[in-house]
Amino acid sequence: MPSSLILRQLSRDMLRHVLTISGNRFRLVGLLPLAFFVGQFVHYWRFGGLGNLAWMCNVGNLLLAIGLFLNHKELIRACAIWTIPGLAVWICYVGFGGGISSALAHVGGIIVGMLVLTRVRIDRIAWLYAFAWYLFMQLVSRAVTSPDINANVAHRIQPGWHQAFSSYWKFWLVMTVVVGFLLWLIGRILSLVWPSRSVATLPAEETA
Repeated sequence: MPSSLILRQLSRDMLRHVLTISGNRFRLVGLLPLAFFVGQFVHYWRFGGLGNLAWMCNVGNLLLAIGLFLNHKELIRACAIWTIPGLAVWICYVGFGGGISSALAHVGGIIVGMLVLTRVRIDRIAWLYAFAWYLFMQLVSRAVTSPDINANVAHRIQPGWHQAFSSYWKFWLVMTVVVGFLLWLIGRILSLVWPSRSVATLPAEETA
């Protein structure tokens, strides 16, 4: 059987399993993003640069795990939205050269994020939670991480953009507007693919 057919069948089987498992067992899916975060923690503990855990994609796996354990839909949705730009940035700047733990954190993160959205669904304001989380992590990154790491581009202009901006704060303002628009667009698309259902239409195990 061709590998592409095997992957499609595996994806369908995983989706069917996520949709049919009980509420308590669904929470255990959070062990996956937790494992991705722990893998990154161990990597940076061994090779240095623990401040890199503050990147949205890394801390996002930890928060996705917490959201799943607590069945906190807004947190799950915000983290799932961020797996998309997180993967795009990782592909552009890091890729598989970052090691197996980095690949699992980003590729595995988006797979888990999209799979849980088939169960949790997403509403049209989920992007606002994702944007608020971004602003909060900008403050955290600037306060506690090293400027050398430039986590979440919270300290200085991203290399390659210095000619376009005369100061960091102009760069940051434009970046924030672009991020807000992209999060709105991603949230809008995902809400069309997996629109949230009213409480009245949810299964009893989801509304309990």
